[in-house]
Amino acid sequence: MSELPPGNLSQERSASRRKFLQASSLLVASGGVAGSLAISTKAHAYANDEIRIGLIGCGSRGTGAAIQALNTKGPVKLVALCDVFEKRLSASYRSIKGKHRDRVEVPDRNRFLGLDGFQKLLETELDLVILATPPGFRPLHFEAAVEADKHVFMEKPVAIDAPGVRRIMAANVIAKEKNLAVQVGLQRHHQSSYQEVIQQLQQGAIGRILFAQVYWTGSGLASRPRASNQTELEYQLSNWHHFNWLAGDSICERHVHNLDVINWLMQGHPIEAQGQGGRNLRNASTTGQSFDHHFVEFTYANGVKLISQCRSSDGCWSHVGEYAHGTEGYA
Repeated sequence: MSELPPGNLSQERSASRRKFLQASSLLVASGGVAGSLAISTKAHAYANDEIRIGLIGCGSRGTGAAIQALNTKGPVKLVALCDVFEKRLSASYRSIKGKHRDRVEVPDRNRFLGLDGFQKLLETELDLVILATPPGFRPLHFEAAVEADKHVFMEKPVAIDAPGVRRIMAANVIAKEKNLAVQVGLQRHHQSSYQEVIQQLQQGAIGRILFAQVYWTGSGLASRPRASNQTELEYQLSNWHHFNWLAGDSICERHVHNLDVINWLMQGHPIEAQGQGGRNLRNASTTGQSFDHHFVEFTYANGVKLISQCRSSDGCWSHVGEYAHGTEGYA
């Protein structure tokens, strides 16, 4: 680590935290692979330099990401929480505290509620922020986190539309300039089996790739009933999977994992897409605008076709996976 002027302890701690985060797997732990050898060995790089974490979005995924981050053996502590709903924030706090009693220190002053609570959380003394709200808010929160000089773990997807993606990309340029560590919850990139298979396929294990298939088919998405005293905004936030301004529909919110794998394999993105989708089982008055089935044909620049199925319906074939077909076999 480069030396800093003597006596500047705040700068020194900030620099060492930053070095630690960039060199370690703490961010990867948030993505669901905590406990690996890489994490347990690297997380001790600055054993006397605590990493302070804030969580924005206290639902099940945010709570799980915080627990996974605290599973690392390095000096980490959860110090701030933010959510729109007090009940959800309190439940998340209890759940995380139950797993890591000595690593959770969130006083009342560091528990923020409301749609603007993220701004107040980012003003607290923390090093890493976990962004786990519905993805419709992700570009706004990421921009603010980068502006506040925080390292970031953000859940997938990073946005729900093209303008949102462009905002993320612009903010990421600034994050790089600031030397901030950023990680996205597309955990297959950090799974050794995927890494090994992708490498073998790119080296020609099944010959030239001809086409691929991806599936995310499963049961229907539940919805929370409307409470008598609930505003329309509160209702939609409680059922965000069903509203496109919050979730971006199932392809964006869930099927992104499978599409990401084939983009990884092809080392690029499709240049064309044509498909269809609809709502057979969802009632617009209770389940927003999201479709319950999609079928899309993607085309890459080299002509390779990707067939994509994404469906949420009970009593049907359920499968999540990716397949590649080549001139000498399939994987």
